[in-house]
Amino acid sequence: MTAVKQQTTRDQAAPGRKRSDGAGRSATVKDVATLAGVSPKTVSNVINGFVHVSPATRERVQQAIRELGYRPNRVARNLRRGSTGMIGLVLPELDVPYFAELGRHFLTTAEEHGRTLLIEQTLGDREREAAVIHGLGDQVVDGMVVSPLALHGSALANHLGTVPLVLIGERPSGGLADHVVIDNVAAAKEAVAHLAAGGRRRIAAIGLQPEPYIGTPLLRRTGYRQALEEAGLPLDPLLERETPRYHLAEGARAMAALLDGAEPPDAVFCFNDALALGALRTLYERGLRVPDDMAVMGFDDIEAARYSTPSLSSVAPDKSAIARHAVDLLLERIGTPDRPAQEVVVGHTLHTRESTEGGIATTAH
Repeated sequence: MTAVKQQTTRDQAAPGRKRSDGAGRSATVKDVATLAGVSPKTVSNVINGFVHVSPATRERVQQAIRELGYRPNRVARNLRRGSTGMIGLVLPELDVPYFAELGRHFLTTAEEHGRTLLIEQTLGDREREAAVIHGLGDQVVDGMVVSPLALHGSALANHLGTVPLVLIGERPSGGLADHVVIDNVAAAKEAVAHLAAGGRRRIAAIGLQPEPYIGTPLLRRTGYRQALEEAGLPLDPLLERETPRYHLAEGARAMAALLDGAEPPDAVFCFNDALALGALRTLYERGLRVPDDMAVMGFDDIEAARYSTPSLSSVAPDKSAIARHAVDLLLERIGTPDRPAQEVVVGHTLHTRESTEGGIATTAH
C-alpha cells in the first residue's frame, strides 16, 4: 500500500495577513474565526466536515485557513473523536494525467479539512479494486473515495457498507453509495456538436471499451451518437474504435487504423486527452494538418492539452469541485452513517482550441 501525504510549506502568510503575534505563534482556530467572521465552533464544524454549514460560510472559513496557514492539531483531534484522521483515495492509474491532477485537488481538499490522504491505485483490475476497498477499510482509514473501473452494480454493492465510501466517476452503485459525477452524456454531446458545427461530416470516436468497462465509455459513446443524430450525420460503426486503455499509444494506434480505412474521418472525438495526444502524433507522422485535414477533440483538459502543438480542444470536468464535493460527502457519511445516499453532478467546460478551429473559446456548463 502506498501512502501519500501532502506536504505544504507556508513560511509566509498571504499578503496583508499575519500568521503570528510576532513571537512565532502559529495560527489558531480563534484566528481563523476572526478572519472569517464566524465563531470558533463554526470553524471546528467546517474542519470536521459537519453538515450544517452553509456553502458560503464553509468557503469563507476554508479561505481563512488557507490565508493563515492554519494547521489543526491532528493527533489531539483524532484522539477526541476516536478516528485515524486519514481518508483513502482509490484511483485506477496514477500515471494517467487526469487522475494525477485529480489527486492533487484531493490532497489540497483533505488538508483543508485537517485530514491525511492515503492514495492507492487499482490498475482497473476487478480483484484489486475489491481487495483495496476491503484492505484500506479494515486497516487505517475512516472512509474512502473510490473511482472504480471494473466493479459495478451488484458486484460493487457487495463491497459497500464495510467502510464509509463515496464513488466518483461513472460506475453505477444502484443508489447505495454517495456519488459525485459529471454529465458525461451532455459533455460528449457538446464536444461532438462543436465538431459538426465546424462542418465535419465523418466524425470518429476513439475510446470505446467492452465489458466490464461500461461506465464512462458507454456514456461518452451515447453522447457522441446523440450528437451525430441531431446533426443529421450517419452513424458508421467503422468510425468507432475500442482501446484497451486510455493511453497515448492506444490513441496513436487507433488513429492509424482510422486513417488506413477505406473512408477516413475528417474529425475525431477522443474519450480522454491522452488518446487525443496520441492521435495528434499519428497525424503529424502521416503529414496531415490539424485542424485543416483533421479536427481533434479530447476530454479531461489536462495541462498538456494547453501546451501541445496544436493546442488541444477538450472538455474540462471541474476537478476541484469533484474533490470538494466528494470529501464533503465522505465526512458527512463518517459523521452520519445512516443518512440516505446522495448524488452530486458537477459542471464541465468545453475549451475549444487550435485542434478544432484554430482559435480559443470557452463554454461552461
